[in-house]
Amino acid sequence: MDATSLLVSNLLSPVVLAFLVGMVATLVRSELEFPQPVLNAISIYLVFSIALKGGTELAEAEFATLWKPVLVASALAVLIPFLVYAVGKRALRLGTADAAGLAALYGSVSSVTFLAAMTFAAKAGTPAEPFMPALVSVMEWGILVAIFIARWGLRRESAGGSPVSLREIAIDTLRGRSVILMLGGLAMGWIIGEQGFASVKLVFEDAFRGILVLFLLEMGMVAARQLKSFWAAGPRLLVFGILGPITHGCLGVLLGHLAGLSQGGAFVLGAMAGSASYIDAPAVVRAALPQANPSIYLTSSLGITFPFNLLFGLPLLYAFSSWVTKL
Repeated sequence: MDATSLLVSNLLSPVVLAFLVGMVATLVRSELEFPQPVLNAISIYLVFSIALKGGTELAEAEFATLWKPVLVASALAVLIPFLVYAVGKRALRLGTADAAGLAALYGSVSSVTFLAAMTFAAKAGTPAEPFMPALVSVMEWGILVAIFIARWGLRRESAGGSPVSLREIAIDTLRGRSVILMLGGLAMGWIIGEQGFASVKLVFEDAFRGILVLFLLEMGMVAARQLKSFWAAGPRLLVFGILGPITHGCLGVLLGHLAGLSQGGAFVLGAMAGSASYIDAPAVVRAALPQANPSIYLTSSLGITFPFNLLFGLPLLYAFSSWVTKL
């Protein structure tokens, strides 16, 4: 499947179409809405499912061959959210919550882009290492970094710029609902492994996509209600949605080579670093930062970065990885 076919098939997927239906429903002033208890239940389910599956993937990996790639992936999970937050605040002129929401999505990994990169590398004759899915789980920690940044920024604003206790913010962040769900799910998945996960697979994996469709439907409605905020930052957000993935992706490729990954492995790590989640991270952001504007972080991720990566980003990063390999 070529890049154009892959782009079309994913843009016509149920989750993307549900997001568009939600936007249309709000724009035509439909009576469609979700009760708040239902939204809370959906958010809890999605965050815990993501963490639980990630923990099982980590349990299956051999750490002896993983420590360098895991170290690099951890560094990216910390560095990228800080970079995106800084760009969001200064260049895009966003508020603290909106900049942190953007940082969470770009600090996370797009599973679709990851799978596309794995397929791209295999078809090019340079398959990536089989443990790459475990690195996806590691890089999901970028979401927690972004939430910590958000709480630090919001606490500092409420204090009028006075110094704030990082210890108190860290404790406050770790007590948050979404963080407890992520940490608890990762630990639980790592303990039970694939064999234990099989007993709950029907609920936490097979049903995941269906629940996700409902979540994206609601996110579309929320985004449509706040379109004015997106248009205010639109041109700058367009530039960021293109240049950000290239910068993060090239950094990921370089660090991947330094960690000893193959040409294909370094390319896939770069694709992960240059991607932006529109499936996993929004569920966490919605639960932890309800004041963040979905029309900014979701439109940037889904409307700009995602199609750019599939059409142009992956070929560019592969060429860069090939060039670095020859040095």
